[in-house]
Amino acid sequence: MPLSKDLAMSADELDDFMKSCANMRIATFSPSGRINLTPLWFGWAGGKVYTMCRGQKVRNLRRNQVATVIVDRNELFYELQGAMLQGTAIVLEDADAEDADPDLEEARLQMGQKYSSSSDSNEVPRNSGTASGRTRRWVVFTPEQIVTWDNTKNPSLKG
Repeated sequence: MPLSKDLAMSADELDDFMKSCANMRIATFSPSGRINLTPLWFGWAGGKVYTMCRGQKVRNLRRNQVATVIVDRNELFYELQGAMLQGTAIVLEDADAEDADPDLEEARLQMGQKYSSSSDSNEVPRNSGTASGRTRRWVVFTPEQIVTWDNTKNPSLKG
């Protein structure tokens, strides 16, 4: 059964949601075709998901850029909010590719603020991660289809 359009998030609601959630999960395909599903920290900038990842996820995305990202929050069904994004993920292979991306700096600042334990309110934290080794890379996920739901918009679900 398709999701009700009445429960969908507006573009502004999706932006707020993506900027305030701490974790996402990304599904990639392994060499054998199995789904590899991994939780990661992320940033949301320019309508794209940014994450610093390594290992098998990066190898999978180099081979097949097709991926799905899901972000959700709350445990109880009537409070559940989420976004499923289907699209392509590009691995930024080096510092030049990082510098060329128009939204990476915004994602770095957002992630620094979101995940920093710094108590200095004058210092704007920044995720300074950069490409290193064979697989530690920034990944930019561009959604081609987005499905959202916000069950809090349906008062009949509270029972």
